Amino acid sequence: MGNPRPLVVLPTYDEIENVPALTERVLAAVPDIEIVVVDDASPDGTGRWVEERARSERRLHLISRPGKLGLGTAYRAGWQFGLDRGFDPIVTMDADFSHDPSHLPQFLQSIEGADIVLGSRYRDGKVTIVNWPISRLLLSYYANVYARMVTGLPVWDATGGFKCFRRKVLEAIDLNAVKSNGYAFQIEMSFRAWKRGFKIVEIPIVFVDRTEGASKMSKAIVREAVWMVPRLRLMSIFGRI
Repeated sequence: MGNPRPLVVLPTYDEIENVPALTERVLAAVPDIEIVVVDDASPDGTGRWVEERARSERRLHLISRPGKLGLGTAYRAGWQFGLDRGFDPIVTMDADFSHDPSHLPQFLQSIEGADIVLGSRYRDGKVTIVNWPISRLLLSYYANVYARMVTGLPVWDATGGFKCFRRKVLEAIDLNAVKSNGYAFQIEMSFRAWKRGFKIVEIPIVFVDRTEGASKMSKAIVREAVWMVPRLRLMSIFGRI
């Protein structure tokens, strides 16, 4: 893969309780890794903290957006930042410590033999989630079963956000055509990549529910995923993906 320049894209909204420690742990996990925080005008000062810290930490960058514009657009902004500056590979992860930075070296090792690496909470049917209520666990697990059955996407965890992409994958997908957010966005990106023949590998991760800050989960996110899955199947059938 040549000389890798790995980048982590970290979307944030009101994550001041997590971001200072998380960014330090990410930077410590891989010596040459860099981070771009995409902050949606967090009222709690997340963006202001990143801006100040970036003045003394050259591996930390900030994209400051004018309002809460959604997870999908935040990822696209971070990916474009990485593509424009020659980063490869590009990792996405949550800013609430549910994704452990200690997994990053394994992602970067695994991407050498793949095009996308997914951090899986359900690989081979084994659940590796800590501190979720059973209702949310069942919702997530069966959402993935539903996505796999309807679309044919051959992965155990299509809705997770801990992923590593080679830049050629992001360059091959029309990111402006990806309109979904939340769970649906994760499913759509993996599905579009799979339909283009890119190799997807899943590695097991331990997912720990946040202990600080508030979850961004909503009923709207769930509803979007429910209707997006059959839409992806239909778009594929009619050659629109």
